Amino acid sequence: MAALQQFFEYGQAEVDAICMKDKAFALAAGQIGIIRREVTPDIFSALVKSMVGQQISTKAQKTIWERITGAFGSSAVSPQMILGMPIEKFQKFGVTMKKAGYIYELSQKVQSGELDITALYELPDEQVISKLCALNGVGLWTAEMLLLFSMQRPDILSFGDLAIQRGMRMLYRHRTVTREKFEKYRRRYSPHGSVASLYIWEIASGNWGYSDPAPERSSQKAVQSRLADSK
Repeated sequence: MAALQQFFEYGQAEVDAICMKDKAFALAAGQIGIIRREVTPDIFSALVKSMVGQQISTKAQKTIWERITGAFGSSAVSPQMILGMPIEKFQKFGVTMKKAGYIYELSQKVQSGELDITALYELPDEQVISKLCALNGVGLWTAEMLLLFSMQRPDILSFGDLAIQRGMRMLYRHRTVTREKFEKYRRRYSPHGSVASLYIWEIASGNWGYSDPAPERSSQKAVQSRLADSK
């Protein structure tokens, strides 16, 4: 039986809290409505999926992940599953040898107990990021995505996410989003930065009538690229 989909949990109260502080956001949120964004509650699977998705399109990540889970016959993968398969066979799913090496190294650390995945739930965001970024193949963006789409932490907004920058440009009519501008919006959205992220990503999709004021070259880069997030 297929696993039931799970979505990021939030309600109108969180949206309204942001809307009270931001008129432009309020107009967009009123048009978009509630967003159902799928999450991966299993931390190990979510981390492997994020590592697979680095520097490739969302469509390519989806295809590769479906191959992996299809081969294992499960919507979630475990260290035991991965380590029980030759790395060369895992690579044939479409994963580069470099990424596959990082994923196998992660699997070994989790299986040996060197990395206690479940203990991450007890740590604040900054410490989770620190522990994850100490792993080969995991950078800040990957750690932030795990916090949001697996652990459902409420206040995650990633400066390194190109789609977040694109969505902010579109919503607030900026040609560029500097760190200073980003921090201004991050403070405005807090403590509901994760909900704000869902809406900024939706705006960045281009489906709601917002154009990107950035020069064409920058706009294309935001659509076609992902942040380089491996070591």
